[in-house]
Amino acid sequence: MIQLKGIKLLALDVDGVLTDGGLYYSPEGVVQKFNSADGAGIIELRRIGFPVALVSFRDFPATRRRAADLGIEILCLGTDGKAAALENICRSLSIECEAAIFMGDGLMDLPAIRSAGIGACPSSAHPRVRTECDIVTTSAGGEGAVREVVDMLLENLEYG
Repeated sequence: MIQLKGIKLLALDVDGVLTDGGLYYSPEGVVQKFNSADGAGIIELRRIGFPVALVSFRDFPATRRRAADLGIEILCLGTDGKAAALENICRSLSIECEAAIFMGDGLMDLPAIRSAGIGACPSSAHPRVRTECDIVTTSAGGEGAVREVVDMLLENLEYG
């Protein structure tokens, strides 16, 4: 069983974690599909004051809109330095990186996964990422993987 006591931040990649990784192009730009169960879980975490951050290589208006809808205020979008981004977020929250879960799916996420206290990924993550994560969900990215991690947090955390 993964020890979740002491975890104080959930940091998430977006494409392939909160989405299925597909990018849908329209004349207005990129449209992303998000999972409602993931969103409901994030809202539950936010209701108890638990911080959630989005850390992504891309910076799409759809991601910003989803973050606003879910009450996620900590955004580090458009970055390829995800470990540094996680470190900066943790510093701003006055916590150690060991007190964070980072959930990613691609090779670009490995430095942040390694920097976090707990690394998590969806079942659809790159095989090398899956071998390095403490938590590998049964669900794929964009299909409830984040909700699985949120449920683990809600069941096991004493936050406050």
